[in-house]
Amino acid sequence: MSNVLTHDLCIIGAGSGGLSVAAGAVQMGASVVLIEKGAMGGDCLNTGCVPSKALLAAGHAAYAFTASDAFGVKSQTPAVDFQAVHDHVHDVISGIAPHDSVERFEELGVHVIQGAAVFTSKRELEVNGQTVRARRFVVATGSSALVPPIEGLAETPHLTNESIFDLTAAPHHLIVIGGGPIGCELAQAHRNLGCSVTVIEAFSILPKDDPDLADIVRSTLTGQGIALAEGTKVVRTAKTDSGVAVTVDRDGIEETIEGSHLLVAVGRKATVDGLGLDQAGIKFSPKGINVNAGLRTSNRRVYAIGDCAGGPQFTHVAGYHAGVIIRSALFRLPTKADHSAVPWVTYTDPELAQVGLTEALAREKFGDSIRVVTWPFEKNDRARAERSTHGLVKAVMAKNGRILGCGIAGPKAGELIQVWILALSQKLKIRALAGMIAPYPTLGEVSKRVAGACYTPSLFSERTRKVVRFLSKFG
Repeated sequence: MSNVLTHDLCIIGAGSGGLSVAAGAVQMGASVVLIEKGAMGGDCLNTGCVPSKALLAAGHAAYAFTASDAFGVKSQTPAVDFQAVHDHVHDVISGIAPHDSVERFEELGVHVIQGAAVFTSKRELEVNGQTVRARRFVVATGSSALVPPIEGLAETPHLTNESIFDLTAAPHHLIVIGGGPIGCELAQAHRNLGCSVTVIEAFSILPKDDPDLADIVRSTLTGQGIALAEGTKVVRTAKTDSGVAVTVDRDGIEETIEGSHLLVAVGRKATVDGLGLDQAGIKFSPKGINVNAGLRTSNRRVYAIGDCAGGPQFTHVAGYHAGVIIRSALFRLPTKADHSAVPWVTYTDPELAQVGLTEALAREKFGDSIRVVTWPFEKNDRARAERSTHGLVKAVMAKNGRILGCGIAGPKAGELIQVWILALSQKLKIRALAGMIAPYPTLGEVSKRVAGACYTPSLFSERTRKVVRFLSKFG
């Protein structure tokens, strides 16, 4: 028994969700043990959100050199030092890492163990030969890059988001398999840094987003010289003397695309293997751990949060789950995770942000009773001043004006979507946004304008004119 560690809460995984639970719980008086077999900070800090946005920022800086003529500043081809770009990316990671470090969490009072945790029963697990028993467990093991069973891929040198940020020399021609957010972001970043880029997508790029908004991103990517092979199936890959070759099937015709590097970005898989979940009586599948609305697994002592729970795979969702868990595990309050207002953003330029239902999903659920209103960025004075008019806001509402969703493709869309997240989460109607005072000139005015456009048909109707003419007779 002396070899058994006993805590209120045991957390497996020191990514965004696990760290948030650990920090919150220990500062509220719980005894917490945190177990991590890899790098502290998880995928988001080390191989995901942080390095990708740092690389995108480098790409944006390079692109600015080539797109300044419209401002009266002579454009030029930038001299890109890819080793320095690599150093910039890893400097950003290093600057954030202390916040997620073992030292910081031990200072908070968390017992941190670096090793692989394996459940041995419903109440215990083992790590580094040490038995840990806890009142409640939280599995926050995240996800990893999915590598599909493509013929020849195992023998072909390829990159994923877990390795591409280690490159110190620019790829001559980067071939990207997958046109989702990761594929599109990394494709644009490398193109802006001077690389030739081809994106291969079996369907359409950004398939989960509204097609009208995805079109805006598509036209920008192709305009920047990225070759998009949509509706194209990868048949096989192979290593060549100069790099890689990808054979594809496009409309029944096979062709081969050759490049220097291959990036596989077809999605992510939940990290559930090797945890001994069966021993703990926890039901799971390759898609993730089964949880109820309160994020509890089939073992009521164990919760699962974030990517490994099989739901939306976003860092901000894992952070949200952490709050749900703390209320339930520490205070025993009945809680449920509400995913109805979960936003997602693709950080290309222009960005594409979405919250709630897209037009297609809303029509599928409510039929033709919904209302859809759009507003182009070209009607926004700030966007015109900054020569960033390629964009669109699309708001989707119920017949009574209740906001069902909003999508934005345009500059700073990830920032602009936040007022819609609040409105949707608070179940506001569109009149709340139409009536707000927006500072001028800001990009944020697009939200007020699209909301106001809902009332344009009735406000400037013949009926309104008749009322005004009638009232004018009374002086």
